[in-house]
Amino acid sequence: MLGSTHGTLTTDSRRTGVVACGGQPAPAVHGRPAATDDLDVSGRPLYAGVPDLDRFFRPESVAVVGASDAEGRPNTGITRQLLAWAGRVGARLHPVHPARESVFGLPCVPSVADLPEQVDLAVLLVADPLPLIEQLADAKVRFAVAFASGFAETGAEGAAAQERLAEAVRRSLRRSGPRSGLRLLGPNTNLNAFEEFRDDLEGPAIALITQSGHQGRPLFALQELGIRLSHWAPTGNEADLESADFISYFAERPEVGAIACYLEGLKDGRSFLLAADRAARRGVPVVAVKVGRTGAGARTAASHTGKLTGADAVVDAAMRQYGVVRVDGLDELQDTAALLARARPPAGSCDGVAVYSISGGTGAHFCDLATEAGLHLPALSAAKQAELHRWIPEYLDVTNPIDNGGHPVGDWRGRRIIDAILADPAVGVLVCPITGPFPPMSDRLARDLVDAAEETDKLVCVVWGSPVGTESAYRETLLGSSRVATFRTFANCITAVRAHLDHARFAAAYRSPFDEAPRTPSPSFRKAQALMRPGSRLSEHAAKQLLRAYGIRVPREQLVTSAAAAVRAAGLVGYPVVMKASGARLAHKTELGLVRIGLTSASQVRDTYRELTDTARYEDVPLDGVLVCQMVEPGVEMVVGVAQDDLFGPTVTVGLGGVLVEVLRDTAVRVPPFGEEQARSMLDELRGRALLDGVRGRPPADLDALVEVVLRVQRMALELDGDLSELDINPLMVLPRGQGAVALDALAVCR
Repeated sequence: MLGSTHGTLTTDSRRTGVVACGGQPAPAVHGRPAATDDLDVSGRPLYAGVPDLDRFFRPESVAVVGASDAEGRPNTGITRQLLAWAGRVGARLHPVHPARESVFGLPCVPSVADLPEQVDLAVLLVADPLPLIEQLADAKVRFAVAFASGFAETGAEGAAAQERLAEAVRRSLRRSGPRSGLRLLGPNTNLNAFEEFRDDLEGPAIALITQSGHQGRPLFALQELGIRLSHWAPTGNEADLESADFISYFAERPEVGAIACYLEGLKDGRSFLLAADRAARRGVPVVAVKVGRTGAGARTAASHTGKLTGADAVVDAAMRQYGVVRVDGLDELQDTAALLARARPPAGSCDGVAVYSISGGTGAHFCDLATEAGLHLPALSAAKQAELHRWIPEYLDVTNPIDNGGHPVGDWRGRRIIDAILADPAVGVLVCPITGPFPPMSDRLARDLVDAAEETDKLVCVVWGSPVGTESAYRETLLGSSRVATFRTFANCITAVRAHLDHARFAAAYRSPFDEAPRTPSPSFRKAQALMRPGSRLSEHAAKQLLRAYGIRVPREQLVTSAAAAVRAAGLVGYPVVMKASGARLAHKTELGLVRIGLTSASQVRDTYRELTDTARYEDVPLDGVLVCQMVEPGVEMVVGVAQDDLFGPTVTVGLGGVLVEVLRDTAVRVPPFGEEQARSMLDELRGRALLDGVRGRPPADLDALVEVVLRVQRMALELDGDLSELDINPLMVLPRGQGAVALDALAVCR
């Protein structure tokens, strides 16, 4: 086969450029402080330094504060484990305890100040680590681990205690600098970093990050199946060091083939994206279980965008943007990380999957599941089928899946069949599902697959479906190979293969959006900022002026305050016209009957003005006037908007729009910064994507214009991050190809 954390953003770095992720000083870029051009136009960092964690995982000297050798004490077992670990990594261990002269035969010092040398790592076996932080910083200790619980995982009081701990670490960093200041792992963490890792396994390794230590146990056990693990970072409550720090560090390690994460929360959205970006630049896959798919806090914002984008949808989109493979279960995390760590990149763009089975039913079942999951199963060419029929009876189907009726046992034909499939240029992956052992056939099949895998660059996968798992073909032949990816279920095999092919495509095309992110405001910014009304919702008329400032097309229109003015405006705009009540408190005008379309005469305009103002007066809705608007030709109604996410900041949403937008809920979301390719991929995620291509005789929509609006809205979201809370363009009428897109209505809410 190939403790609870609830960290939050603690300081707002936008606009100031003074602090950044998690309240830490602006991150170093390869050891240097962040400069002004290391921040995007919203004031968020564009680079993150890689913490030097070598001396955390491989220290030369370790202090154990609260060390004990008294039988029956919890600290005794921990001290014993740390002694064994220090011996394995070649570190000198110094027990620290005010009432002991020695611990396990080692001389014990009463305090950190009495340590005989500067130590790399201090393990704190005390209930309250806060008083020790300053002592450790004064002693120039590089890293500390706090096991103590009772912090943010317990509620408000514990969160306040954790913030005091984090602030003490920040003071150390401000005083000593990011290269030599104290860094803290925890609190509410455990001993997982100091486990005994097997050193007899070869090949690329998995580096493991967990916010709950117990959830990492199944992955640690992969070593028993021949999968190498190099590190385990149990980040706990992440008062200082966070998952993002370890992703960045592991992405730089040459032995790491994939990073596996169990995440309960993200401490800082931007720092996570910067770490994922670092891994993406280096082609190191990151696979993550991120809990919280359900029960995500629903917004009660006025705009459609705010209601349509749940917090977990944003996390999901952000992970996809940066190639993080999100899976649901720990078994999927195991199998997917193992495959991504060890599989070679696919040759060229070949993503065809061939299924080779000793049972027609098994092959058909697997193909159904694989096709439904989006894998490409090409039909083999007539020439290839004829070649396979030299060794497989003519009555068996070898189109794909390839049914051999029973793998040959007594001669060379079985290996020849496998080699012929792998030689097909349309095939990049060979999967052989074996639902149960059937010796000697399954034994010979396993051996032939392993031998063929050793001589090809293509991926060979086996699903060993036996519930027993003690067979020698499985335990010795398949698990003994580093070139065959072996799974126990169809579903996990399909998930892992799809992740492998998707990540290969992603990595080949990846261009970091941070390299091109805007650093200085555009000329539109000053115009737009003058329109902002802090704490207020803009009227439709003002919101459209905001769009105009960023070059987004709106209809010809005039705001009027009398029936006579409405008639004059209609003549200037040109009949037919649309009339709409306009006011800051009007979020959904259609529901209140405050929109009229297709007006063709002065009398209709005059009467409609009176009807709209009377209705608004009856509904007790104050108006700033009535809009007389150009009637725009029909097209595809879309919604484009901005919402604020507590973790990531501004987000951009695009989807099918119109009055049924909240019923359809067909949207895609991205976290800025992103480029044109991501904007286009948002459209591909929509269930109603075909509407944009033209259906039932309607012409294709102007996709270029739609993408341009998405990118302009993104620029607005970044530049007005401190001013704009929500934006909702609905509908954005996307006209036929070459005719552009027009924002027919808009809603904007200021911070």
